Amino acid sequence: MPDIIITYENLYEILRREKYRTELQKVDETFFRDVVKYLQEKTAILSSQSQKDSIFASTELVKTQNQIRNIQKILKELYEKRENKILQAALFSSRTQNPQDTSAMLPQELAFYRGLKDNLDTYRQGILYQILKNELPNLEIPDIEVEQKDLKTEDKTNTINVQILEDVPEFVGPDLEVYGPYKKDESLSLQENIAKLLIQTKQAKNENP
Repeated sequence: MPDIIITYENLYEILRREKYRTELQKVDETFFRDVVKYLQEKTAILSSQSQKDSIFASTELVKTQNQIRNIQKILKELYEKRENKILQAALFSSRTQNPQDTSAMLPQELAFYRGLKDNLDTYRQGILYQILKNELPNLEIPDIEVEQKDLKTEDKTNTINVQILEDVPEFVGPDLEVYGPYKKDESLSLQENIAKLLIQTKQAKNENP
């Protein structure tokens, strides 16, 4: 199947439909792949522009940065709209034990939906159904304290120390979280993927090459 051509305009239209219609909207099966390809092309353009030294190139660089930032905001909002609908579908299905229409879900979303429903069923049966039988909840509770320590250790190991080479406005990263703003000459310890993005676009340099 050929790639669907993604543009800012059709991404905005997909988001508009998702926002103003109750049911989950159908998107192409290759949507994630096509969006990633589109973002990679934009990032390549950004990288090329950052290597040029002219007023025109600088203007185009800012323009492309803003385009990428806006595209990422659209994708984040679109994901969260679809996420909420999938959450509601899984919750309704668990409560009523009635199957839901999953035809508009992408494969990854379907896996998300099934995982949610399985978890909801497990906790409903382990807590509510037990209590209704005059029995204490019957669930295996994970060691949350150990998990939190593991996460903190992982966060520390996946960072890079960088020096910011120019003022960087607030932007949305590949993980759809908001980063910045950062000031010129500021020294920071950033997540590896964010640090590499800034280094690639010559907005920062690695302090520990």
